[in-house]
Amino acid sequence: MSSSPPKDGIEIKRGDPMYPRSVAALHDAPPVLYVRGDPEILSEPSLSVVGTRLPTPYGLETTELASRLAVEAGLVVVSGGARGCDQAAGTAALDAGGLHVVVLGTGADVVYPGSSAGLIERVLDGGGAIVSIAPWGTQPQRFLFPKRNRVIAALSEALFIGEAGMPSGTFSTAEAAMELGREVLAVPGSIFSARSRGSNYLIGIGACCIADEQALEMAVSRIYGRLRSSHHVDAAPRMKDRRWQKVLEAAISAPLRSDEVASLLGLDIRSALEVLGDMTVAGVVEQALDGRYIATKASLHARTSFSHNGLVKT
Repeated sequence: MSSSPPKDGIEIKRGDPMYPRSVAALHDAPPVLYVRGDPEILSEPSLSVVGTRLPTPYGLETTELASRLAVEAGLVVVSGGARGCDQAAGTAALDAGGLHVVVLGTGADVVYPGSSAGLIERVLDGGGAIVSIAPWGTQPQRFLFPKRNRVIAALSEALFIGEAGMPSGTFSTAEAAMELGREVLAVPGSIFSARSRGSNYLIGIGACCIADEQALEMAVSRIYGRLRSSHHVDAAPRMKDRRWQKVLEAAISAPLRSDEVASLLGLDIRSALEVLGDMTVAGVVEQALDGRYIATKASLHARTSFSHNGLVKT
């Protein structure tokens, strides 16, 4: 049910000078865009960043890396505000001092999901925009989300996918991007990870493979004709020894059982558990609900920073 627009709300009809040309390129371009915040940034150069609602630490890190890099290149970050990769993308963009556009599958004045409330408030406070194709007050409806995904794809010159399984709602966004001739950038994942099947599939059918940070930097330079203004490298402790590095490399590829770690390191189970215990206390790995060990988000970020500066040789 529609309602009166909020005080910060504006309705932009197709054909209006403020209606973004990128969205108008859709064959089914929405007749009205409902916007809170600054509507002018909808026509600014931007990178759309999306992914699974249930990301691994690896998926979160790749998503956040893309948002930070986009901000450092002077791009607006566009996403959908959903749990997981979308919220991580928006938070990383704002933390990096950038602008963020959230395209909702509800009315632009409806907070959904509830976990996006803080993000939406930060977006508006920071000069960004909240966008919807649905009238004010519209509650979540399943059919709206694929349509909003098309707007997410249309707003930007390129679409970055941090992590996606199969089936995935991310595919409707990727399909719209391909339909419009936008470039799709996807991060490969382990062939053993169900949450990377979608990303790997998209790479197989023509998406640009983002194998590392440098590949993403080059893609942004090629597509947008701009470079990052600076590199923000977080300080992080070196891996304690080569054994930690070996375990981390393996855990990034797939979750590990303690006996697999023992075999990898040539140790007995007790010694392997001691190594895993030390790594857990240090925040390098964490134990999943099934008892296996996975790389933490912090260790993934540290590894990215080290690799970028040549400090880790694997």
